[in-house]
Amino acid sequence: MRVVCVGGGPAGLFFSALLKRARPEIAVCLYERNRPGDTFGWGVVFSDQTLGRIAAADPQACAAIEAAFVHWDDIEIHFRGRVLRAGGQGFAGIGRKRLIEILYEGARAAGVELHFGAEVARAAEFGDADVVVAADGANSSTRRSLRDRFGTSAETRNCRYIWLGTRHRFDAFTFAFEETPWGWFQLHAYQFDADTGTAIVECREETWLRAGLDGADAPSSARFCERLFAPYLGGHGLLSNAHHLAQPWLRFVNVSNERWSSGNVVLLGDAAHTAHFSIGSGTKLAMEDAIALAAVLASEPDVPAAFAAYEAERRIEVLRLQNAARNSLEWFENVARYAKLEPEQFAYSLLTRSQRIGHENLRLRDRTYVAGIESWLAARNGGAGAVPPMFTPLRLRGLELRNRVVVSPMAMYSCVDGTPDDFYLVHLGARAQGGAALVFTEMTAPEAAGRISPGCAGMYAPEHEIAWRRIVTFVHERSDAKIGLQLGHAGRKGSTQLGWEAIDEPLDEGNWPVIAPSALGYGPQNQVPREMSRSDMEAVTEHFVRAAEMGARCGFDLLELHCAHGYLLSSFITPLSNRRTDAFGGSLANRLRFPLEVFEALRAVWPSERPMSVRISATDWVPGGITPDDAVEIARAFGHAGADLIDVSAGQTSRDARPFYGRMFQTPFADRIRNELGIATMAVGNIFEPDHVNGIIAAGRADLCALARAHLADPYWTLHAAAKLGYDGLAWPNPYLTGRDQYVRNLLRAEASGIPM
Repeated sequence: MRVVCVGGGPAGLFFSALLKRARPEIAVCLYERNRPGDTFGWGVVFSDQTLGRIAAADPQACAAIEAAFVHWDDIEIHFRGRVLRAGGQGFAGIGRKRLIEILYEGARAAGVELHFGAEVARAAEFGDADVVVAADGANSSTRRSLRDRFGTSAETRNCRYIWLGTRHRFDAFTFAFEETPWGWFQLHAYQFDADTGTAIVECREETWLRAGLDGADAPSSARFCERLFAPYLGGHGLLSNAHHLAQPWLRFVNVSNERWSSGNVVLLGDAAHTAHFSIGSGTKLAMEDAIALAAVLASEPDVPAAFAAYEAERRIEVLRLQNAARNSLEWFENVARYAKLEPEQFAYSLLTRSQRIGHENLRLRDRTYVAGIESWLAARNGGAGAVPPMFTPLRLRGLELRNRVVVSPMAMYSCVDGTPDDFYLVHLGARAQGGAALVFTEMTAPEAAGRISPGCAGMYAPEHEIAWRRIVTFVHERSDAKIGLQLGHAGRKGSTQLGWEAIDEPLDEGNWPVIAPSALGYGPQNQVPREMSRSDMEAVTEHFVRAAEMGARCGFDLLELHCAHGYLLSSFITPLSNRRTDAFGGSLANRLRFPLEVFEALRAVWPSERPMSVRISATDWVPGGITPDDAVEIARAFGHAGADLIDVSAGQTSRDARPFYGRMFQTPFADRIRNELGIATMAVGNIFEPDHVNGIIAAGRADLCALARAHLADPYWTLHAAAKLGYDGLAWPNPYLTGRDQYVRNLLRAEASGIPM
């Protein structure tokens, strides 16, 4: 077998050495365009986990790397004249040049045939090779020559950055933020050997242009940056090794590929995927790729099977890290958004920006730091002492919520003719007693034709008001929770089967007519709705107003208008379903006109001391649909109309949606709206652990967290979370107090025995 590796960075060198050492009979050749020792970066950061993998694959290389490491434990954040520090981070840095020297020596000693100063333009140059490994970086010419086969996506991001060095000795991984007349600049700095540190300076593209840096060469750029960040450099300057570049300020490119191999060519490291430097994962991912690819090629003689096994092993972990890196990258792209936060919350938001590090993980790293954040947040909300963020109160108009946990609106499909029966009393009553501050009804229709299914709730008949008042009274008399009414009209998604049947599909019989902004069915089997006239809109508005008045008489504490998930008002907002050419179609402002009319009519009759919220879909996840940029403008419009809270969901507006799922996957939308507009938001979407809620609230990503499935599984989720966190400030219902005591004893017993509970 003949294996050719194109690219002599850490990934290519490490892979070549590992494979040659495992299978000496294989001819392994490496081609690198630069000369030996040429490198244009400064430092590289590794985690303990990556070091463990390197040690298992190549103990000698790992020992040499560790011998060259500089270790540090703290992160130090400089922001608005404050210095905030968090420990327990456990970083290790090494000079990129030293790392390549170690790996080069390892490859040479293993017998790899090394060719430096060799330009390779296309994989076809090695047609006689059994395997061609493209390890030639994010701008891989090997990959570009076969772009269509790999399904490459390369997204250029919004910041410029320059990679510099300094003789200043940093005793912590240092972030510094400076506001200038042109915009915000940020410094990422860390030590990587005895006398040298990395200093990456970053800013948005428009800031870079306003500062006139588009015409600056490497030396003048370094001088600009050292003047700007002089307070953090201890009198030292900044060094550049990018004199060979016409433009030393780079833009990060997010690279991903649908397939990592084609024929005899396989992608490795940055050629396959990139991860932003702000989580230090590019070289980590590349070297872990090298370990996996070398192992499968050493043991699997069938090359396509080996490539498939390599990709199967690595893709999920890479996707996780790329998602985390994207979150981190977007945080740094939007520093101005978070600069409105107070320094304590700004720093916490920075530390948890990737969503990989949670509240309890931070506590494990630095208990004192987390206690300080908890005390600071509690004090801001009228409390005292270190309180888990999820148990701090929130006030919206005249409504006082005792904590930040919400039982999300969830369709139960269990009403008869729109009337909630004893099931709803038990369902909502149990969750109100379970510790959540706010429980929501399911989407409740203002008219019979506005229901999703025959089993959905209504607020349009006298018996509905009687039934809902009974439930509201129980919640108020038997718990400390508040209860919200969510009103919504199903529109073109109405007259469908129950959720556990064929969801979103029409009824087998007994369908009722549906309406929408345009005569477009939700799917090929769904009805084609009647396009609404102006008189239809006026009638629907009247139905909403009647329902809100009934809800106010029932005693609901909060009213939410459902403008998400492709239901009637949502279908006006998204251009995917609104093709109107009148004043209610076309521009976003026009498409918002009717939903805003409904909201304003509700606000006019809803008691002024009670808050109102709006649920929106922050993206359609469909090209040509609603984008996160649009979501900001949608939230702004409802805020101006009097909304006190934006309930930020996403998708479900089109069958063509391709959502990106993951933990807290919709939280970034709530974060953006909250911190750009200064309006309270509620995050929802795969939030299922107390740690998620604590992190979201402490970082200021949202003001409330709505949990759905977690509350279906455990009505007492919030009480159980308090017990697990050792928080005793949440009252259990008196009849359940002995159960609380037993639950806590069981927790302590499980903790002592090491059994998770």
